Amino acid sequence: MATSLTQTTIKAFEPGKATMPLLTFESFDLPPSNQRVLGPPHPEGITMPLALRPSSSDGVELELDAVVKTIKSLQAQGGILTKKLALHGALLFRGLPIHDANDFSKFALAFDEIIGIVVDRPLLAPNVAPANASSKETQIFSHNESDEVPHAPEYVFFYGHRAAKSGGETPMASSLELFHRAQQQMPDFIAQLAEKGILSRITYKTEKQYAGGSTLRQAFGKHIVDGDDEATRRAKIEAQIARYGRGEHTTWEWTDDDDGGVVLTHRLPAIRTQPGTGLPTLFTGLGAYSRTARVHGASRDSTSQQLFGDGTPIPEEYLDKLAEITDEVRVLHKWERGDVLVYDNTIAQHGREPWQGEQADRVVMASLFDGDQVPGAYNSEDWAQVVQAFDG
Repeated sequence: MATSLTQTTIKAFEPGKATMPLLTFESFDLPPSNQRVLGPPHPEGITMPLALRPSSSDGVELELDAVVKTIKSLQAQGGILTKKLALHGALLFRGLPIHDANDFSKFALAFDEIIGIVVDRPLLAPNVAPANASSKETQIFSHNESDEVPHAPEYVFFYGHRAAKSGGETPMASSLELFHRAQQQMPDFIAQLAEKGILSRITYKTEKQYAGGSTLRQAFGKHIVDGDDEATRRAKIEAQIARYGRGEHTTWEWTDDDDGGVVLTHRLPAIRTQPGTGLPTLFTGLGAYSRTARVHGASRDSTSQQLFGDGTPIPEEYLDKLAEITDEVRVLHKWERGDVLVYDNTIAQHGREPWQGEQADRVVMASLFDGDQVPGAYNSEDWAQVVQAFDG
């Protein structure tokens, strides 16, 4: 068994009835391959994930309505669960009466201090869409969600609707611990990341360029309608890009080919700070970028480039070492049907392992949310501050 925390019990109380708990969540241990005690800078004894399950004292069948009321009550008491997330990086909820996308939506939206982000994938329920749809053979290496763009969700929810019998695990790793170890083992690399940041250069085209990727319209075509002429289409896309509001630190150019693609370049901070603690977090997918480029070859490498912020290449030895450290600090979540994983995206990375069997043997849904604040800047340069996208 994983080294355990002191047993955690989380109770919610109805307003005015402090002696009447709606529902109690209790922590439990997972196998050591699925849960680990985090290293510095985390406090001693903190595990990732914090695994929680409902404990009802009256023995009655658990109803989703009681779960939703409990989540809302906990969040109303100073955001108890989001504070747990800030400590552990990820929460696992197991044994909940969640059976489909609508149930999952109700559960996720109960975290009502945060704002849902609608992703451009087929909506299965309010603020719920399929997770990455790339083939079952594709390994998605550990990364923070939307690390290549200025606006990233603060919270990422995953719901396991169907679990593969073999493979399909979801990795998790602490970005705080990753920074701490990388700074110790690669101080020059971290110093350069802090000073320069990164240039993220992504090419979007009309057609999808690889499984799981986004087309130009999926990424920035929110307001495009059939029948728009080329000038109108481009104006609408450029207006969506401008929502980042970052001036010279986000630029774009249209490609000369017939496909009408866009090359979008962001100067971004790979080091950010955790709200509330100010601890530096390595918010990146650089280790994943290196491995993915090797696996997918030139076809993938031509769509995405990650450079130091001054435009110079990042040495492969740095990227390889970062990937190695990530492997050392990660654990794999073995899905059970009905599981819900919640990530604090600022301090926790995720990914996806391949699985055997059929594509449909593993079905995971996702829901992304903004918090009420963005990660802090690690230095004082304008490019080092990330933003929340403007409405539009």
